[in-house]
Amino acid sequence: MADASIGTAEELRDPNYTPPIAQAVPLGIQHVLAMFVSNVTPAIIVCGAAGFGFGSNSPDFPEMIYMIQMSMFFAGIATLFQSIGVGPVGARLPIVQGTSFAFIPIMIPLVAGKGVDAIAVLMGGVLVGGLFHAVLGLFIGRIRFALPPLVTGLVVTMIGLALVKVGIQYAAGGVPAIDTPEYGSALNWSMAGVVILVTLALKFFARGMLSLSAVLLGLLAGYAFAFVMGQVNLGNVGRAASFALPDPLHFGLEFSVAAILGFCLMAFVSAVETVGDVSGITKGGAGREATDREIQGATYADGFGTAISGLFGALPNTSFSQNVGLIAMTGVMSRHVVTIGALFLIACGLVPKIGAVISSVPIEVLGGGVIVMFGMVVAAGISMLSDVTWNRRNMVIFAIALSLGLGLQLEPNALQYLPGTLKVLATSGILPAALIAIVLNLVLPEELSGESTEEVSGGMSGHARGSFTRDERG
Repeated sequence: MADASIGTAEELRDPNYTPPIAQAVPLGIQHVLAMFVSNVTPAIIVCGAAGFGFGSNSPDFPEMIYMIQMSMFFAGIATLFQSIGVGPVGARLPIVQGTSFAFIPIMIPLVAGKGVDAIAVLMGGVLVGGLFHAVLGLFIGRIRFALPPLVTGLVVTMIGLALVKVGIQYAAGGVPAIDTPEYGSALNWSMAGVVILVTLALKFFARGMLSLSAVLLGLLAGYAFAFVMGQVNLGNVGRAASFALPDPLHFGLEFSVAAILGFCLMAFVSAVETVGDVSGITKGGAGREATDREIQGATYADGFGTAISGLFGALPNTSFSQNVGLIAMTGVMSRHVVTIGALFLIACGLVPKIGAVISSVPIEVLGGGVIVMFGMVVAAGISMLSDVTWNRRNMVIFAIALSLGLGLQLEPNALQYLPGTLKVLATSGILPAALIAIVLNLVLPEELSGESTEEVSGGMSGHARGSFTRDERG
């Protein structure tokens, strides 16, 4: 709950209210702490999938530092689009933007083992996908019918399931280290274990900001343990610059059909997630429904924030759900508080030494955090699915979409004879699952032939609808 000295109840519900600076600054930094780890993790995962950046002797190590920097900088820029607004762009609400997990299963197949040169393909997809996302703002209200909780919950669950393997690999020692004797060692797992145990302890036994920042504090505990065990190399921190500006077209631009289609299709899901976050903020912070103007402006900001990120070497941005929960917890609806947080992110993005410190976190420590975060993504998807009426029709749709989507992701060689572009898209897991669920949901009748729409028993009875809230995910 917010302190009474911050403002009256009416002021706290007003997005245009500015709390006293002594309260506004800590509240703004609180928003950054709540999303910080989730914001920089995708950059590290993409670099690892491409096969560069890890190890202080890697010639491409500075490229990973740069991508981490840009993740912070353009999360701040996109957040300013939302909180301050530029013309029709931005909801002018306390919406925090950050790098999206949703696109990782699309990005990994595009860059897997191809090195830093493959990042240009991602940037082309980010740019075009971002512009497409912005165009969705023109008719976002009219496409929501195609993405009910059955579809969005399935997609979010699939995102988490597709990525849990990454967390296990990192905790064991990192994908590049699979053939080394240390892979899966007790030391590696102990570093990841410290992160998981501290995160769980804070989540369940702490309150307020300590609970909300459990993953960040868990990573700090794991980092401290790794340092004591001699597993942290800070040599690159001293060599990193103290200040650096974003570099236009740092990784170049390359336009691939697979990347463009993948990013554009995932933009639908990201757009609907943002609509949910906007609605959650206005309901939780102001006790009202979001206006069409706010939803449209938020979608524009999502898209243009992503497109600009692609021009400078950053990954797609979206609204962060954990910050929606933070607003409900503090009771402070002020968009200017979020603006302060955005400025803090931008400042961090201009200091390469911060990126160097983040990149010094051992991959095993990061693995512990990733296991928790991606598990939370799965849990968030299941929470969304709790709003589905589980009749036979919906169970058939879910079963087919999940089986084909997850199956193709687990066994990509099943489609070895497909052309390259189609194979990348089909084996991502997310896109086939989403497309199958959307199409079946639109074309199948509400009642399957010879079946009633009564809820299915056998573990589902009495739980056809739920009241869970969306949990942490980017």
